[in-house]
Order: sequence, then structure tokens, then C-alpha cells
Amino acid sequence: MTLLSAPVDAVPIDRLQRSDLPRLARRHPLVVIGGGLLLLLILLALAAPFYAGDPQNMDPFIRLQPPSDEHWFGTDNLGRDVFARTIFGARISLLVGLISALLAACAGLLIGIVAGYVRAFDNVIMRVMDALMSIPTFLLAIALISLTGPGISILIVAIAIPETPAVTRLVRSVVLGVRERPYVEAALCGGARLPKILWRHILPSTIPPLMVQSATVCASAIMTEAGLSFLGVGVPPGIPSWGNMVSGSRLYLAIAPLTVFAPGICLAVTVLAVNLLGDGLRDLFDPRATRSR
Repeated sequence: MTLLSAPVDAVPIDRLQRSDLPRLARRHPLVVIGGGLLLLLILLALAAPFYAGDPQNMDPFIRLQPPSDEHWFGTDNLGRDVFARTIFGARISLLVGLISALLAACAGLLIGIVAGYVRAFDNVIMRVMDALMSIPTFLLAIALISLTGPGISILIVAIAIPETPAVTRLVRSVVLGVRERPYVEAALCGGARLPKILWRHILPSTIPPLMVQSATVCASAIMTEAGLSFLGVGVPPGIPSWGNMVSGSRLYLAIAPLTVFAPGICLAVTVLAVNLLGDGLRDLFDPRATRSR
């Protein structure tokens, strides 16, 4: 999901009125479905302490119990409530995904603008980005975590670094096209300073494709966090995460399937919501993509 330039019939964000929202919702249902589902997941995760139990409370006398009125999803092999751990696991996955996407977007935006506008730095920066893209995300993340130790902050940085080159290449491609536009050349001839040109003419053109790419990065980061936690090198075992929940309960799949299915289904729904939102934003900002399909 990438956009190289803002089409002439795209929806201007700064001109969007409240009366346009119903029309946009009808024309772009993916934005409503994906955004609404993601918002619901975020609200459920934030309100977890008010309605979910203690995810760390262990009771060996109720190990691997089926769903009941007290434990909606049953209990795991240590007697912990699966529903509470699933809800609190959403907080970790969403936190890692959203912050990793934000870091990658900010870093890629800055580096991409410099590479696309300042020709002297373009070749050096892009060769560094190519080198980072040649390293598998899991391998680089595992290497960074092994050097510093497990932790949520380290995990976020380890996921954001491999995702930055893709954002950088996208922003650079947009800047290379925009910098040749007549209004940019007119601003240069009029004596406008470089910071003003970047802020008023270059940066606004990068926001729509950057938003679409950030949704892709967020979905990828959530999956990467789950995979690393499943392997035991992501979120520490004491913190509930969908990845380490599936890893710790996979041996009891035949006895208590919800211990695996509950976090797995939540992970799939979250990634689906983010991807739907990204596809909807792509269609919103580039209607020609919808017509071409």
C-alpha cells in the first residue's frame, strides 16, 4: 500500500467538513469498519483494569478449567484467567504496534525528506537503507534484543528500526516528485527559505501516503511482536502478551483450546482491523486506485 503522489481528486484533509463524514463513510466503508474496530479494541484495552480480573493471579486448584461464569475463557495451565490475560495482552500488542509505527514513520519521514531533497545525501542514505532492508526483520530484532536483554522499550526499537527503510523509500519517492513541481520552483525563485519550503510545500504531500504506510507498519509490528514473544525473545514471560500466551499454552491445545484460540483470534482481528483501515485510507486518498480495480 503505497502512494507516490497525491491525486488531484483526493480528499483534502484540511477541508473536510462534518457534513462530509456520512458521505465518506458510505463511499469508504473500510475506513469505518477498520477504524471502528481498532478504536473498539483500544478502548477495551484501556479499560481492562475496570472489568477484567488480575491477569497474574494464579490458582493451581482451577488449572485448565473450561469457560464458566467466573472465567469466561477458562483458565490456563497455571490457573490464571485467560480472558483477563487476553485483554491485558491487547494492551501490549497495541502499544508495541502503534509506537513502533510512530517511530518508524517519524524516522522515515525525516530521513526520506533529507534524502529526497538534498542530493548530496541521497546516495549515502539510500545505501544505508538498502543495507537495513537486506537484513530480515526477525533476525535484526533478535540480535538487538540479545545484546540488550528483553523489554518492551527495546522490543519497540528493535521492530521500528527494520521498518524505517520502507517508510524512507516511500517518502523519498514523494519528495523527488514534489520538488520538481512549479509551485516549489516558484517558491525557490521568490527567495523562500528551505525550512519554509519543506514545511509548507513538501511535508503536506507526504502525509497521505505516510498514513497508509504507517498502517502497514503497525500491522507488521503487531505480528512481529507476537512472533518474537512466541519464540521467547519478545515480551518477558511475566507480562501477558498474545505471543507468549500461545507459546505457553500450545501443549494444552487439546485440553483447553481457548487458551490458544482466544489470543490467536484477537491477534488476527487486530491485524485485520489495521489492514482494513490502511486499505480504506489508500482508497480515500487515491480514488483512482478504486476505479482501477
